[in-house]
Amino acid sequence: MDETVYVGNAGADGATNGGWLLGHFMPKGEVRHSTDVEIKWGVHPPGETRARWATGEQRTALLVLVSGRFRVELRDRTVVLGAPGDYVVWGPGVDHSWFAEQESVVLTVRWPSVPGYRVEPPVLR
Repeated sequence: MDETVYVGNAGADGATNGGWLLGHFMPKGEVRHSTDVEIKWGVHPPGETRARWATGEQRTALLVLVSGRFRVELRDRTVVLGAPGDYVVWGPGVDHSWFAEQESVVLTVRWPSVPGYRVEPPVLR
């Protein structure tokens, strides 16, 4: 098998690692291991919310709505992603949280990939 190529399914692979497909947390030596970027395929049932606000963020993030309706909470505004392809980008130092208003699929890209950064799993409200 060519270790420089990985073929998978975002839904299946993400289900085994909290949605994450690529980042520092993937096995070293695997093509999905990266300290430069993290990519997540997030599948969120309606009412799911981030367990707590992300604070002290060191990364830049891009969140793209694939399907559903998804709300991103920032300290100074709320961004509602309601049409496929809607997205929001925020930089280091921006506190944030989120809430799935409907069943939603979102693609998240964060950079760089910061070892040791984890939060509690999302909760249903």
